[in-house]
Amino acid sequence: MKTITLLEPGKFEATETEAPQTLKRGEALVRIHQVGICGTDLHAFRGKQPFFTYPRILGHELGVEVVEVSERGNEGIKVGDRCAVEPYLNCGYCFPCRRGKSNCCESLKVLGVHTDGGMREFITVPCCKLHRSSKLSYDQLALVETLGIGYHAVNRSRLDTDEWALVVGAGPIGLGVMQFAKREGAKVIALDINAQRLEFCKKQIGVDETVIADGSAMSKIREITNGDMPVVVFDATGNATSMQNSFNFPANSGRLVFVGLVQDSLTLNDPDFHRRELTLLATRNSAPSDFRHVIRNLESGAIDASPWITHRVEASQMIEQFPGWLDPANGVIKAVVSF
Repeated sequence: MKTITLLEPGKFEATETEAPQTLKRGEALVRIHQVGICGTDLHAFRGKQPFFTYPRILGHELGVEVVEVSERGNEGIKVGDRCAVEPYLNCGYCFPCRRGKSNCCESLKVLGVHTDGGMREFITVPCCKLHRSSKLSYDQLALVETLGIGYHAVNRSRLDTDEWALVVGAGPIGLGVMQFAKREGAKVIALDINAQRLEFCKKQIGVDETVIADGSAMSKIREITNGDMPVVVFDATGNATSMQNSFNFPANSGRLVFVGLVQDSLTLNDPDFHRRELTLLATRNSAPSDFRHVIRNLESGAIDASPWITHRVEASQMIEQFPGWLDPANGVIKAVVSF
């Protein structure tokens, strides 16, 4: 089967590997149709992804077709089912798993990050990690994981109707946060350094306001919120400087949610943090219920992520095209690889 492996930073290799031959109890063999490219993949290519080792088969945003299912423990999954893959492989026994927080499993392994992922024609996955939809296309199914991260962050923030929310970073994760913040009835401000992406947020997501991330951003945000500043700030950049600066944006008594992950240390000014009684939240991946929520919203048309896909390529052309996706000038929102 066709397989693409990231051998080391900046170097992919296309090979033919043997397809999985046997299934364990509770597993399914799936045919990969679409693979979404996300920030994790780009960071891995640059050599800047935390918790990452090489060589690695990337790919965790997957739209797949079930081609074989184990006889026992199959969770009702059937041959022919179209599914999104929940790529978070948890133990099921540790403290967070027992509390229903499988995304925080003490030994969590993410497909395409800690273990080999879906940039190949076939892969075996636990049936409990497959989320079915008879209505969604493989394109849409490949976007479910990204959207789930955005929904999980919004759900964790306890964002309320008519609250001002600032989303820092207009990449796919930030877009997902914006879409679900709007669904919660919040007034959303998008902040980014890229004017083209901000225009996309305005036209496709329907954010209320956009602000360029420059020296005047703080005063503009204060003006938009009538001097109050946003109640909730989501930083979806994965950039240490941006995340450090994001402490300045929440209103007194507000909440700051770090959605993006950075391989660095961050500091806060404790007197200011206490004076403003801020709440700082981390948010990691998403939960099984988030996948189901996203699929329902896509099926109903409440969320439309199809405009996100700006670049498409066949697997045979991906290695050549991939480096260009790192250049902001190419206008990539979401690239999708077909296997």
